Amino acid sequence: MDSGAAGERDLVRTLVYKRTHKGDPDKRGWFGIEDCMKRVRGYEFDAVIGVGGVSRQPRHQGIAKKINWIGLGARKKSYRDRKGPVVTFDHFRLYEERGKKLREKARTLARHIYSRNVRVLLKFTPAEEKEVQQILRMARSAPPSARVMRLPRLRKRARCGCDYCPPTKKKT
Repeated sequence: MDSGAAGERDLVRTLVYKRTHKGDPDKRGWFGIEDCMKRVRGYEFDAVIGVGGVSRQPRHQGIAKKINWIGLGARKKSYRDRKGPVVTFDHFRLYEERGKKLREKARTLARHIYSRNVRVLLKFTPAEEKEVQQILRMARSAPPSARVMRLPRLRKRARCGCDYCPPTKKKT
């Protein structure tokens, strides 16, 4: 077996996605608490990096183009009322608006995500993979997510599920 194959095995399968709002994951480290990113949470990954999008809402909330959160060691559990599993992590770090600009930590990855309007990434170029691994190291000493005991009921909300958008109006 060549060393390239062994090196690939050591890499952590990582999901990088662009967020539109704060609140999912919550401060306990429960990704899916508001059912955001629905079936994407069921994809095969070991780690997640959430970065702020560029639209009005992430700009308003102060998370635009920043590293918002990092989770390592994904643990998934399905619930009947969720459209994807709720994910907790062995190591979870929440930055929200205090996060560093993605471009400062990962210039190549930031260019890929923001210049092409990418929402979700699971495959990376070698340069991007190196940057992803550097970002993941920022959470290696973080504590775990809180254990999920009981999930709150999902509230009727706007399509994006955030507190910023008004609730969806019922049809009469």
